[in-house]
Amino acid sequence: MAKLYFYYSSMNAGKSTVLLQSSYNYGERGLHTLKFTPAVDDRAGIGRIQSRIGLAGDASTFTTADNLLERIRAEHAARPLACVLVDEAQFLGREQVRQLSDVVDVLDIPVLCYGLRTDFQGNLFEGSAALLAWADALTEIKTICHCGRKATMVLRVDAEGRVVREGAQIEIGGNARYVSVCRRHFKEGRAHA
Repeated sequence: MAKLYFYYSSMNAGKSTVLLQSSYNYGERGLHTLKFTPAVDDRAGIGRIQSRIGLAGDASTFTTADNLLERIRAEHAARPLACVLVDEAQFLGREQVRQLSDVVDVLDIPVLCYGLRTDFQGNLFEGSAALLAWADALTEIKTICHCGRKATMVLRVDAEGRVVREGAQIEIGGNARYVSVCRRHFKEGRAHA
């Protein structure tokens, strides 16, 4: 029986690595997957998922205007899918999470979503909130703070490494813009030891 999975963490926990490995495992068995990445995230190039350790793969892009159920249904009709994988799932809209639950419930295809739980202000992303509510299985992928504790929060930093507490929720960036920290260091605004 198919399920909707949400694998969440702070930055730099290896979410994209796990997604690419999962897709590889299906492919190794001769099974087809469909990978999605948000069009807004062009750090590795449009339609590319890339992990910091060097794994990469092509993916279909999505925007919040896309009907993912219909896109997946069409792809599945053309070539049966064993699994759908979504990178940066925090950028999904609430309705898209519902559509992904229909992929599971109607098309009987497992959907594995990987994303951040909270933003740099400690607030849930829309997609993450919906996944926390609708997913059949929730799994935290762990990473560590500079102090050695489990990192559960993300700080945004400017070019000089100073913590930024205000701004748009979505600002694409990697290690130069975001630092994963424990809750204590998030509250203190301490991005480095």
